[in-house]
Amino acid sequence: MTQTLSFKWLGVQPYEPLWQRLQAEAAAVASGQRSEIIWACEHDPVYTTGRRSVDNREQPTLPAPLIHTDRGGETTFHGPGQLMFYPLIHLKQRHISPRAYVHLLEQSCINLLAEWKLSAGRRCSLPGVWMDAGKISAIGLRIREGVAYHGMALNVTVEPHWFAAINPCGTGLKSVNLQDYTKNIPRMPQLSERWHHHFSTLLSLN
Repeated sequence: MTQTLSFKWLGVQPYEPLWQRLQAEAAAVASGQRSEIIWACEHDPVYTTGRRSVDNREQPTLPAPLIHTDRGGETTFHGPGQLMFYPLIHLKQRHISPRAYVHLLEQSCINLLAEWKLSAGRRCSLPGVWMDAGKISAIGLRIREGVAYHGMALNVTVEPHWFAAINPCGTGLKSVNLQDYTKNIPRMPQLSERWHHHFSTLLSLN
């Protein structure tokens, strides 16, 4: 594709209105009315679950609202201290399979973490990106009319009590933060730009 892949930092966003924007933008990309774009943001505190509506709560009442979405995956948390990375990519026009796209997204996060000489990687049959002690980045996607939206969440400085309320993504394993491994972390807008760089580089090589 010849279109320029643009990027926009959106700051802190409530989840549901942004989800609705993602759906609308994905439809516009599919119809050719909109170019591909990457959005990045933080969210106000919220729990989301995917199309199967798997509720992995560990306590009767969650400390933030639970929203049922159209993405894949199970229940997870989004909120302060977590970087959301939302590419809207026309997989059909780029001839990228869903499996290859998941691999590309995960690799972009792995390459980002390698800037701090961190050995992040994949775990067999478990989506996302992992450190030795637990999951540092979750992934959840929807593909409609050949366009992928939703994306990945990187835990940077998330307060542990948010994840303590659930079984993150049904794994029974804990979530970890980037700050657990390094203190030399840029501000969220700059961190998101670095992720955009790694993702765009991999996409251009596809």
